[in-house]
Amino acid sequence: MALSSGVGPATGTPGRGDERQDLREDLRKDPAARLRRLARSAASRSSRVGLFVYALTLGGLLGLASADYATSGGYPFGGTGIGSWTAWPRAGSLDSDPYARAVNARRGDIPLAVGEGMLLTAASDDSGRTLDATCTYRLAGVTPPARAWTITVTGRGAPAPGQEPVRTGFTSTEILRETDGRFAILLSPEVQAGNWLPMPRPSGPVRLALRLYDTPVAASVGSLDRDSLPAIERMGCGS
Repeated sequence: MALSSGVGPATGTPGRGDERQDLREDLRKDPAARLRRLARSAASRSSRVGLFVYALTLGGLLGLASADYATSGGYPFGGTGIGSWTAWPRAGSLDSDPYARAVNARRGDIPLAVGEGMLLTAASDDSGRTLDATCTYRLAGVTPPARAWTITVTGRGAPAPGQEPVRTGFTSTEILRETDGRFAILLSPEVQAGNWLPMPRPSGPVRLALRLYDTPVAASVGSLDRDSLPAIERMGCGS
């Protein structure tokens, strides 16, 4: 029976026994070699551990940052665009996506269920320009049929220090209308005659939210068209 020679049978390279013997001989010849070998081994292990910790930390930070961005504004998914407005028919349904539930939880909102109504939001005017708190806009037209509705304006960031907003929205029961039932709201940082809705902050982007209560369109977003929603026209911007 052949005895093991410590040589790898496939490659002919020294086996582990020869490597350990060489290491013991090197340490007897040069004691400082032990310190150098230990230092290199420790450095190699620490570099691998450090790389793992770095990758884990970076992944966690990127995950938290992306989750914060996705839930700090409006709903990121599931909307249906109708001109400058976006309808969110399933934001309050039981099968809403996790991001919608996270947005609701972060805001502390109780969203409208499918049978209760529908939410529509707008972050740009009819020309596709982002709604800006330094500009004046005219919201004019009609709303889809509903028992009641509200329209509000919000914006990211803190309001002006020490300044409480005069109002943040209108309801269908208090809006001033034309004889044909149409209405016009002026969204502006400056006081306006008629239905004036002040900006919620001195500068930056803002968002409009139109909530329809007990409306037949909640069952079918396809029944909505651009003419059934208020137009958003920019009148001018401050310097």
